Amino acid sequence: MDLERTRLFGVGESYGFTTAAGQRGAVIVHFDGRRDIVLYDPSDPERVRHTLTLEGTEPRTIAELLGLPLVMDHLTELTPPLEGVETVRMPVPARSPFVGRRLGETRARTRTGASIVAVVRGDHVIPSPDTDFTIQSGDSLVVVGDGASLVKLRELFTNG
Repeated sequence: MDLERTRLFGVGESYGFTTAAGQRGAVIVHFDGRRDIVLYDPSDPERVRHTLTLEGTEPRTIAELLGLPLVMDHLTELTPPLEGVETVRMPVPARSPFVGRRLGETRARTRTGASIVAVVRGDHVIPSPDTDFTIQSGDSLVVVGDGASLVKLRELFTNG
């Protein structure tokens, strides 16, 4: 199944797909962590037929039910929640200018204020990657920061 990623300014990103049976859908990933699963009307692919909103731990629970490996600990559950601090998993875009480059070259924390605390590569989690760690297409970053710093980091990894 191919995914078509679309930036939704001020909202987040949409990952559109078409099933083997021809049903079109999308997962909308909001900057605040909320996820919407959207199904489009088969007779009008621009019209939304159903929307299912998932919040908090619901997306993770659904992913586990679908058989996806849980590759990130529930970091936010290790300590009491901190006001204004979020932990998110952020996929590295395939066309990111940093694919094939060292993590230190991004200067991510200095430029955005967000901290990359781990990298998910396939079924493996690399905690506390050092500055010589090479970023690959398909990696996901585990990032800690406030909402604004997370938006800046996503923009940095998308456009440089």
